[in-house]
Amino acid sequence: MRPRLLIRILSVLLSMVVLAGLLPAGPAAAQAPPGSGGPRVILIRDAETETLLRTYANPLFRAAGVDPNLVRIILIRDNAINSFVSTGNRMFVHTGLIMQAESALEMVGVLAHETGHIAGGHLARLPDAMRQAMIESIVAVLIGAAAGAVTRDSGAIGAGLGAQQMAMRNFLSFTRGIEQSADQGAMAFLDRNQWSARGLLDLFNRLESQEALNSTQQDPYLLTHPLTRERMAFVQEHVARSPYSNNQLPPGFEQGFQMVRAKLHGFLDPSSVTLRTVAATDKSAPARYARAIALHRLARTNEALALIDGLLAEQAGSPWLHELKGQMLFEGGRVREALGPYREAARLAPDQPQIRAALAHAMIESGDPLLLRPAVQQLQSALDRDREDSDAWRSLGIAWGRVGDLGQANLALAEEAMLLGDIRTARALATKAEKLLPAGPARLRATDISNAVKKENREGF
Repeated sequence: MRPRLLIRILSVLLSMVVLAGLLPAGPAAAQAPPGSGGPRVILIRDAETETLLRTYANPLFRAAGVDPNLVRIILIRDNAINSFVSTGNRMFVHTGLIMQAESALEMVGVLAHETGHIAGGHLARLPDAMRQAMIESIVAVLIGAAAGAVTRDSGAIGAGLGAQQMAMRNFLSFTRGIEQSADQGAMAFLDRNQWSARGLLDLFNRLESQEALNSTQQDPYLLTHPLTRERMAFVQEHVARSPYSNNQLPPGFEQGFQMVRAKLHGFLDPSSVTLRTVAATDKSAPARYARAIALHRLARTNEALALIDGLLAEQAGSPWLHELKGQMLFEGGRVREALGPYREAARLAPDQPQIRAALAHAMIESGDPLLLRPAVQQLQSALDRDREDSDAWRSLGIAWGRVGDLGQANLALAEEAMLLGDIRTARALATKAEKLLPAGPARLRATDISNAVKKENREGF
């Protein structure tokens, strides 16, 4: 009986080690296949929001000596205040952080802190610290369990558990250390840009009141970025002595933040709530933006368009307003009318792949065969900049199919299937494309996809 108990303890602890080693440090950890009943992470794509975050983050990356092109910023739909970085220089930002932040300064402060994690190489050191803590924990419990099994002394098992708690305290000490290090980096990066750190201090002060709550009631930011008196004091002292603490951010930073914040509230909050909380008498641009989106979602298209046209009269150079007008017209069934606003948005922001993809989608759905080739060109341009947009690949497959090029259509749909993780479909479509395409780069790509998804090249397929 006693040996069986020891084996059971060992198997449970080893399973913990396996999970700790395999669990990604990012949203994939919470991703579950559709229909599995498990938790799912919803990613948000919005050109305006992503551009705003880049506008804030790129100067911080450069101040940290990090190439902005090597960092991917990913937006997660989640109401909690949180952000974190993962392996591969991926920075994740919750929509809740943007929606609940009170100023652009707060957002800039959080992004500076996350940049500190990237520049400090903290993710590279974290697995070793986790592994060491887990090994210490396992050894402590196994020694205590073995001693207790031999001597029948429950105190030996208790001593082992005490050593396990010590290992966990050592690990938490390490995480507090890297949080302080990230704060130090953040202050330096903000100073190099002559930006104030006051926003990060304001956010810390608001979150500090939650520390007394149990972990299920706290914002995840407190769990992933534990606040300590030392951290609070360090940031407070920096704000007190920095010559830049009263500086304003560059022109447009605050207005851009308020517009994006309003946009997210308009799309993600219930429309009835938005219309109730954002008064019709509030004539500010963010208020009209939020109300226009809420009205659009309620299919009150003409009212929504009237608000957007009013904003465009004031901000004719905003690609985001033209894009939203195109979206409203398209989703309201006025596809041909949507082409003009989408074209203007693409003219104003030629490097935005999502706008080009939206324009191409409208071209395809317009029913005009003369627009199919231009749609292909728009999609190819979009995918040159963002090859991970599965919707754009699907639209490209449809466009190629409608012009009669089934080889290119199958190849585009194979790319979509690869991004969606549908390996069998990707392989079947790539094989079809290989047979239909002439010799050249496209057929080589089809061969690459087909080879990449063969059973012998995919462990566990």
